[in-house]
Amino acid sequence: MAVLLDNITNCVWQAFDVLQQDKSGYVHKSKLKVLTANVGTLLDLYGVERGLEHFRSTPTLNFDQFKYYLQKEVFSSLPNKLPLPELRNYEARIAEVCWLVCRRKFVCRENKIFSDESVFQIFRIFCLLGELIPDPHTEDTYQVLLHPSEAYNIAQTLANSLGCPWDDEDFTNLSISMGTFRLTPFIAVLESRSLVGVKDGYAISEAVTDIYQTLVEDVIKKGYLTKKGYIFPTMREYWFVLRPSELSYYKGRSEKECCGSLPIEPGSRVEAKSGYRIVLHTSERAFELGTTDHMTRVQWISALQLAADHSGGGQSYQRLQVARRKMQRAGRIQEMIRARAQLQQERSARQAAEGQAKELEAAVKEEARKLTDLEQLRTKLERLLEEETQAKRDEEIVRALQARVLAEEWEKREELERLQEEQRALLEQERGKRKEFEELQTEKEDQLRGAEVRLAQLEKERQALDEQLKLAHNKIRLSEDRRELLEARLYQVAPAFRDGDRVRRAHSFMPSTKERPVLLEVRPATLRRPTKN
Repeated sequence: MAVLLDNITNCVWQAFDVLQQDKSGYVHKSKLKVLTANVGTLLDLYGVERGLEHFRSTPTLNFDQFKYYLQKEVFSSLPNKLPLPELRNYEARIAEVCWLVCRRKFVCRENKIFSDESVFQIFRIFCLLGELIPDPHTEDTYQVLLHPSEAYNIAQTLANSLGCPWDDEDFTNLSISMGTFRLTPFIAVLESRSLVGVKDGYAISEAVTDIYQTLVEDVIKKGYLTKKGYIFPTMREYWFVLRPSELSYYKGRSEKECCGSLPIEPGSRVEAKSGYRIVLHTSERAFELGTTDHMTRVQWISALQLAADHSGGGQSYQRLQVARRKMQRAGRIQEMIRARAQLQQERSARQAAEGQAKELEAAVKEEARKLTDLEQLRTKLERLLEEETQAKRDEEIVRALQARVLAEEWEKREELERLQEEQRALLEQERGKRKEFEELQTEKEDQLRGAEVRLAQLEKERQALDEQLKLAHNKIRLSEDRRELLEARLYQVAPAFRDGDRVRRAHSFMPSTKERPVLLEVRPATLRRPTKN
């Protein structure tokens, strides 16, 4: 039967894991024969272990091969569907056989708190809730692991049952660090996190038993109810234990003496009655039960209806709940995978967009830099153009000043030409020097347009010319003194010239290039002496 084999697979693997010595994933057939014979005896099948000698030619088998043999040679003899009580009975007996094989591994521990019976019950709970998955580190091997959410529920329920303080954050951090739980670490976690400050072994055993009955024995609800007798219609109080297939009642909470059981079938229905009473209608007859208050009656009606709904299935109620939670976790994992894939796509798209944005930003920055360079170049060119324009303006001003100065000099020179014949030679010499000076000055003006660097040299040349001009002035003064001397002599010799106008030569000066030229006004003077009357 596939359902029974699936339900005990984790227990069988725990025994198989203890039988393998080198952790290679293979167990010798001689060891598996003993385990197979015990399982066959529990199922009233004898001699099923003999086929192991002829199953495959190897002396050892891995777990997949051993499970295949059990499915084909042992569990195939069972009917396809078993009643739930019989199914639970087979599971319990096979689990006890597997526990005898691996008991020493989990019971022999230092500083243990749980009793051996409690450890066995935790073993059954772990095999019920755990998942058999391949070991990623070793080939052909498996491991039974408990999901952190299942471990959290068991640990919290045990701590609440014993009144121990419970730290959600601490257990969450522990689950994150450990990931999934194996059986031995799970027992150690329960002892360290759920039994803080509890020394009463009986209370611990009771709390573990209560969780064991709820999960493994498929107990939906327990409590005191009153039952109406069939022969004597009196209400007597019993301790009732509700499972999906039956409602058993005992004399006390110890559940040692069973007084009977009420069958619960898929067609059973529950009806509320006045006086906080419940009527359970089965195919045989109606059973009347009594509660103490309205809330208790509502809870029992809900529990009885739940038991009736799951009474006709081929699997226990708690295993269906475990399968449903596994499917939900798988669905959440698929959603997480899809969300992670979508997030990765969005991250890739965002990275691509960010890359494009960075490229565009770099291009914009490059364009901005080029634009800034062009603006700086334009500003520089405008400044140079302005400087050039200002230089041209200054040059034009200098030219105008020089032209005016030259015009004045020419006028002075024309006045000097009207001097007497005796000074012509000296004036011609003066004119030649002046012409040479003008040519030199014109050449210097041309050089001034091209470069301001030679300005200092021009200044030196100007100073030299000024020195020459001073020398020329000295010579002119000397010539004037000589002229006056000649005039005096002529006046003594020829008095007829006394009344004639005499021309007085004016001084001329060249303006400096550094300072603003000084315009000197040349005033003609007469060399007329007073006449005698």
